[in-house]
Amino acid sequence: MTLADSITVSLVIGALLALVGIIWNYAKGLRDCPHDLWLLFGYKFVEYSAYAAMNMAVTLWLSKDCKLGDVAAGTFISGWSLALSIMGMFAGALVDAIGIRKTMIISVVFLIFSRLVFSFVTNPTLAFIFGFMPLAVGFAIVAPVISVAIKRYTTKEGSALGFGLFYVIMNMGYAVGGFFFDWIRNTLGSRDAAGKMLDENAGMYMIGHHFTTYQMIFVVGLAATMISLIITWYIRDGVEMTDEGEVVVSPTETHGTVGEAIRKGATDTFKLIGETFTERFFWIYMGLLTMTLFVRFVFFHFHYTFPKYGIRVLGEGAQIGTIYGVLNPVLIVFLVPLVAYFTKKTSSYKMMIWGSAISSLSCFIAVLPPAWFTGWTDSVMGELVFIKALGLAPDMKTLLTSPPIPEYWTLIVFITVFTIGEAIWSPRLMQFTAEVAPKGKEGTYIALSVLPFFLAKFVVGPMSGMLLAAYTPVDAAGKALSSYPNHHMVWVWIGGMAVLSPIGLLVFRKWFLKNTEHHESA
Repeated sequence: MTLADSITVSLVIGALLALVGIIWNYAKGLRDCPHDLWLLFGYKFVEYSAYAAMNMAVTLWLSKDCKLGDVAAGTFISGWSLALSIMGMFAGALVDAIGIRKTMIISVVFLIFSRLVFSFVTNPTLAFIFGFMPLAVGFAIVAPVISVAIKRYTTKEGSALGFGLFYVIMNMGYAVGGFFFDWIRNTLGSRDAAGKMLDENAGMYMIGHHFTTYQMIFVVGLAATMISLIITWYIRDGVEMTDEGEVVVSPTETHGTVGEAIRKGATDTFKLIGETFTERFFWIYMGLLTMTLFVRFVFFHFHYTFPKYGIRVLGEGAQIGTIYGVLNPVLIVFLVPLVAYFTKKTSSYKMMIWGSAISSLSCFIAVLPPAWFTGWTDSVMGELVFIKALGLAPDMKTLLTSPPIPEYWTLIVFITVFTIGEAIWSPRLMQFTAEVAPKGKEGTYIALSVLPFFLAKFVVGPMSGMLLAAYTPVDAAGKALSSYPNHHMVWVWIGGMAVLSPIGLLVFRKWFLKNTEHHESA
């Protein structure tokens, strides 16, 4: 057994033991909860796995299968993201109107329909109307259902454990989705005699129809959603856990039809917007959230810019799902509780400044000369990354015969450092925004916290397409060029945007803290 083998075994065993410990720590406090809670977690694990794989594939599918250019594809993504935000503002009313189970079934039906469309339709207009819009409805319902269900299925003290366990399961789902994204691309891509990937979108024939690789990712997502439908079918309506720990099942009470619920949600939302727009503190709150937008947009680029960028720079079949889609959520699962334990006495605002600074500055690691990392490949670290984790070769001798380009290293280090920063600032952002919201208006303020992100989506989608078209363009046939000497400029722009968050938080620190009614000493 080589040193790399020993390290790999130790890391895997250690990670599994730590994961079991984390899950057990949450689960033991939830053991008396109704079985509906565990069905909910199972549903969310399956659904987030499917969503993660499809989310990385959708921009590739838009360009390869639907024949859209980078800017057009980015604009499509912006349109879908805007629809998701709008639906999310009204979706909560459905839970109150028709109950958890019926709402989840409606969500799954919309998801099944949208993924069926993605699997067969490549006309952009039809895909947007019958694919993206139902997907926005189906996925927008997820967040309010989770919040309401966990609250109802746990005691007041147990709700924190419920949300904590959900956070772990969600990231596990994302990691599984990233794995399947790479696995399907590697399995269905066409290769030459030497095993080099020629076209990862080659796909396969099934039921008398040719599905491209990206369509097959949607087909797998469709199959996963069918499993979700079975799970949701067994969730009961009217189930609630009292603060005394007793599980009660009450007759389901409905509060109007689905149409009435949507109309009520729209009316209530616009009424809240009108009322809160007149409050000075609301604009201070919006200013704080706007300052954090710039670093949060890096996630958007990871989902929609990075897949195309990675394939064009690293080559067909590049393990981009593992590099971000697996590495990021796996690290988050272990880093968040660790960071929380060692920084529990540090103010949220300080953590937001430091964490966003680390995440935003990490973008510039991708700008460093790749030659600096060349020596890393022929090392134990290289064996761990390229053979054990990415599976690019069976052994070091084979790997060094045709070594991977050093840009792999800049991206891996960049994403690792970004994730460390994310583990610092992301949980504290949610905590801080809830803390500074006026007492009695927490729900209203948090519901409207999507507004800055909503408005900025008009810019970030087209920006993604323009960066790709400018620095990593494709030829007339849609094929990657032989080299991209200025590809690093993608991250110069993204990093330059992201760094505005820690700068803004630092510059306006005293003003924000002075004007918030409830805050920690920073």
